[in-house]
Amino acid sequence: MVASAHSKLRMQSPAMTRRLVAAASDPRVDVLGHVTGRLVEGTRGTRPPSTFEARPVFEACAAHGVALEINSRPERQDPPDELIASALETGCLFSIDSDAHAPGQLSLLDYGAVRAEASGVPAERIVTTWPLERLREWTARQR
Repeated sequence: MVASAHSKLRMQSPAMTRRLVAAASDPRVDVLGHVTGRLVEGTRGTRPPSTFEARPVFEACAAHGVALEINSRPERQDPPDELIASALETGCLFSIDSDAHAPGQLSLLDYGAVRAEASGVPAERIVTTWPLERLREWTARQR
């Protein structure tokens, strides 16, 4: 299951940090999606990123085997490159997601793959590159 904040994106940093840590610690969650909620371009306008302490969120992801989504929509660029670097350093897994809302948007995966590669994320840490058997084992893991 993917957990993403879709409301109250302007919460104070301590509250948003607790909220994201709780999501990453939930035993039903496999992926923490568009972690900052930002929009940097596009027809929907722009939106600043939510504020939170990245380290505890990424530590919770790493501790629980929850992957951090690299959202492939160009208007999101979420997480920002510096947060990808921090998550990588913290030991997080990653999931490249198209965030497609229509079949024609599935090709957005290429954009996310380019971002992951440019950020130095090794393929073995990207759950969406794993063979099906390994992916199923990961989603069935003890939590």
